[in-house]
Formats: sequence, C-alpha cells, structure tokens
Amino acid sequence: MKLEDLKPDAGSKKSKKRVGRGHGCHVKTSCRGSKGQNARSGGGKGPSFEGGQTPWYRRLPKFKGFKNLRKEIFSIVNLKSLETFDANEVITPESLKEKRIIKELDKPVKLLANGKLEKALTVRLHKFSRKALEAIEAAGGKAEVI
Repeated sequence: MKLEDLKPDAGSKKSKKRVGRGHGCHVKTSCRGSKGQNARSGGGKGPSFEGGQTPWYRRLPKFKGFKNLRKEIFSIVNLKSLETFDANEVITPESLKEKRIIKELDKPVKLLANGKLEKALTVRLHKFSRKALEAIEAAGGKAEVI
C-alpha cells in the first residue's frame, strides 16, 4: 500500500450543495428567501448578537461578584500605626506582620498619611502616598520603595 492508494470510504465524502448555478439547483434566491439582511452576501448578525440588547461581554462588569482583575489591591497602613515602632527602626512588611498591623503578606503594602509621625524611621514598603513621603522626611526618616 502506498500513500497515493489511500481513498476515503465510499459515501463518506459528500460534495457541497451548489446553489445559484442555473436551473435545476436552487436557482433564484439560493435558499435564502427574498430580500432582507440575511439574503445579502455577508448578511446576518454574528453569534454574539443579542437582538440589540447590551451583550453579555459589556454587561460583565455589572454582574454580581465581578472583580476587576487588573486592579492592584494593597494592604493599607497609616502613619499613626508606625508610632508603635522605636526611633531609627527599619520597617518592612514582615515587621508590620509581626506587630499585627497587617494580616498577610500576600498583597503589596501602601503607606497613607493618616495621622502624625514624630520619629525618624526607615520605611521600606511597596508604595507611598505623596503626603506620607513628606511626613516621613519631615520627621527625619527615609522612605524606600521595594
């Protein structure tokens, strides 16, 4: 047996219906009916068309339980929480977890300027608000982004 000897089983291959090719094979409208959007070439709506109502892929953000997957979620820490640390101490997410200021280390930590800071601290976190940066530098400390 050779590759050129291979043939499909008899009756398994059926030729396509030839429409609109003269009398004897669905001539005039080629089985599309008469006039209208679906009778035209390229006519009809796509499979996602929902009769003019807003399609599901545009309603998706309004569905219950939908979460924006691209939004970055932070663990929030305020300046007043840093008052529990001693002066000149280095603050990292691990040290915040030890003092139970944050619960888990699965999210990046952001420092906000709620409260006052009166000690010089070295703060190494993922993100800072502008006012929190100013408050740390005003107290004589350093802010480092990790």
